[in-house]
Amino acid sequence: MARTATPADEDAAVGTGRRTGLDRGDVLDAALDLVEREGAAALSMRRLATELDVATPTIYWHVGSRDELVAAVIRLQSTRLAEYVVDGTTPRERVYSAARHIWTSSIEHRAITSLAHQSGTSSLLGHHLEAALVGELEAAGLVGQEAADATRAILIAVGGSLVLALRDLSAYPAEYRPDALWATSDAPIAAETRDALRAEPDLDALSAVALRTVIEHYVPE
Repeated sequence: MARTATPADEDAAVGTGRRTGLDRGDVLDAALDLVEREGAAALSMRRLATELDVATPTIYWHVGSRDELVAAVIRLQSTRLAEYVVDGTTPRERVYSAARHIWTSSIEHRAITSLAHQSGTSSLLGHHLEAALVGELEAAGLVGQEAADATRAILIAVGGSLVLALRDLSAYPAEYRPDALWATSDAPIAAETRDALRAEPDLDALSAVALRTVIEHYVPE
């Protein structure tokens, strides 16, 4: 289990590869920065030690195992996301703003989103933003099951959009990409529709439309 360094620990660390003055917060900040810059795959104890110019055991000493490190990094990012400000003057506008924060944070910090997905900590990452969303729904008059249903419907709308937005089509075999499949599809649809389906979609705009539709269904004016 990771612990906080004491002055005595730091004195004893001289010559052992543990940098004087380094604390758990420094390690987590560096880990988060590393993931943001180079992606989830870059986060290893050895690489983090190199970034901080310390011996690898120092990283374990401060944060425990890699799983503990990942969870702490996700918790740190979740706390930072809690600082997002909800805008709007009507209940629907404020619910929309809170929900869009989930979308925008996932897109802007996609490497952290990927790390959370890989480590099973997606709910932890989004918890503060989801709590803000629930708070706005309750302020709009939805409580209990109504609030829970609205929250889940909104998360389905946002999550479905994110599945499309965060997929890496460059990793797909060319013949299995959407544009190629629609080009060769024998579905009985109009050529104009086929061409439109082959084009790159504006997922940000489409996500906003889907989200507003769900909000209008649940949230009173």
